Amino acid sequence: MKILFVSLGCDKNLVDTEMMLGMLEKKGYSFTDDEAEAEAVIVNTCCFIGDAKEESINTLLEFAERRKEGGLKALIACGCLAQRYREEIQKEIPQVDAIVGTNAIEEIAAALEETLQGGARNHYRDLDLAPAAGYPQIVTTGGHYAYLKISEGCDKHCTYCVIPKVRGRYRSIPMETLLAQAEDLAEKGVKELILVAQETTLYGVDLYGKKTLPELLRKLAEIPGLYWIRVLYCYPEEITEELIETIASEPRICHYLDIPIQHASDRILKRMGRKTDQASLREIIKKLRERIPDICLRTTLISGFPGETQEDYEELYNFVDEMEFDRLGVFPYSQEEDTPAAEMADQVPEEVKLFRRDELMELQQEIAFEKAQDMVGRVLTVMIEGKIAEEDAYVARTYRDAPDVDGYLFLNASAELMTGDLVKVLVTDANEYDLIGEIYHE
Repeated sequence: MKILFVSLGCDKNLVDTEMMLGMLEKKGYSFTDDEAEAEAVIVNTCCFIGDAKEESINTLLEFAERRKEGGLKALIACGCLAQRYREEIQKEIPQVDAIVGTNAIEEIAAALEETLQGGARNHYRDLDLAPAAGYPQIVTTGGHYAYLKISEGCDKHCTYCVIPKVRGRYRSIPMETLLAQAEDLAEKGVKELILVAQETTLYGVDLYGKKTLPELLRKLAEIPGLYWIRVLYCYPEEITEELIETIASEPRICHYLDIPIQHASDRILKRMGRKTDQASLREIIKKLRERIPDICLRTTLISGFPGETQEDYEELYNFVDEMEFDRLGVFPYSQEEDTPAAEMADQVPEEVKLFRRDELMELQQEIAFEKAQDMVGRVLTVMIEGKIAEEDAYVARTYRDAPDVDGYLFLNASAELMTGDLVKVLVTDANEYDLIGEIYHE
């Protein structure tokens, strides 16, 4: 029995996929990337915004056709779309044999075995129960870096977001479980560990009564074999002095922080249900840059949120221009059903959302190009991602580049290097978002 896994959406979803792969491997199943030879397909779906929802539905429909024609023995849906729209999936895509909820991934083997035996049923667990954790991950990212999910769910209830409905309340994973997981990943050859959650900054509040992300980071930094530790998804209002000091003082922790702010107009931030304002954002950004001068700050914004006036937009534009974030992405507002924002008056026309997104990205492009030029002449340690075919050149990432979302450094080198190698590089040029370099000889 060969299984094809399709993992859609975010890196948190990818961790679930990797754990399910580990569970199924333990049961003796094997896996394939070839759709033609797959006998069963498991789709880990996403429904965060409209585009993600559409991709998940289309993927299920594609494999439903093969299931109908007898080309598959099992088709299982899991993840956020499956949790949120389980009744609709069962009704509209009956070829889906079983649905596994977001908090029931440890039951994936049972769901598959039942399906193969002709007794398929759906598997769900209460979203407030402890999340699956501690299962061996089959790393799908190439082996040199991996994601570690440190908590599940969210308590913020931003007015545009469905995550609390499909992932439940905030539940931290016990520290000893995470440390064991990280040690296992390091033993498998992982050199960069990327901490993810709906919100990493609140880690430990529910289990230990206080924010314990700094303590977790310090303990992770002691694990042999881990050279880079990167933190994503830090809500700005929850960043503490202790966290800043830990990032500044621990050499293995990347001077990189992802702080999704979504907007800069106080009026819009309030409508979004965010727990911060522009003055607080300015203060935390200033504090981070003063204490960690070489820190790389990434953020995400939403354009065209309901009620966003031209004045609100201009305030955001000017804020981006002034703050000069190192990395920035903009998403046009997606009207998601069952969220307060979907029912708000003054929905912004689609063309206005897209125009504002494009204009913000044009501004950010100018900022990013300037920042790339500023890196020329610096010596950086980079992680090799792979070799460019038929050239004496490699693709690499600096501490300023998270996988899949940021840029690359192209390294001219005739030396034999392996994926995951850490190499000192002199930056010699910049090409838009990417850097160009050569091996540094002291």
